[in-house]
Amino acid sequence: METGSPQNTGPVGPQSQETVGPQSPESAGPQSSTEPVGRRGTIEAVGNEPVWIALPPGLLKMRRLLLVVWLGLIALAAGLLPGLLAGPAWAAFALPPLALMAWGWVMTERNWRSWRYAERADDLLISRGVLWREETVVPYGRMQLVEVTSGPVERHFGLASVQLHTAAAATDATIPGLDPSEAERLRDRLTELGEARSAGL
Repeated sequence: METGSPQNTGPVGPQSQETVGPQSPESAGPQSSTEPVGRRGTIEAVGNEPVWIALPPGLLKMRRLLLVVWLGLIALAAGLLPGLLAGPAWAAFALPPLALMAWGWVMTERNWRSWRYAERADDLLISRGVLWREETVVPYGRMQLVEVTSGPVERHFGLASVQLHTAAAATDATIPGLDPSEAERLRDRLTELGEARSAGL
């Protein structure tokens, strides 16, 4: 008779319905509606931007070596010969080439970092420039010739350049300092896409 089952079970039912029932839709609703929207917006923003590819560091090494060799010879000739012939004070003529070498050392890296390219669905983007930014858009359908070139110095550093020739000379472009394998891959891909666009496929 003193069992508390009727008294204990009665209050428990309303409390569970009042606390659990109203809170579950309010807490679950905002979480399910906000998370997918944020993720979907991030995917769309990344998908609309081109995937830029930077040039390999071998190009920077080659350009800096050429800078040091040429300006080093000029500084040696400008400072050594006048210093021997006219006096030690005339060796100061070597300072301007050395200062130019230091400035060119920094600017060469900045110029190398500014070079990049991106392959899109219908065209190729090439961006470059430090003070004046220049971006070239080369449509695949206007490409007439894509060739890979490599001079003696480039071959020594294991580099190659891709030259793009189009129907309009204004859209001709060059991508320097690529790895030979990447240059050949890019040439084959651009040639295939150009033939497909020209044929209307």
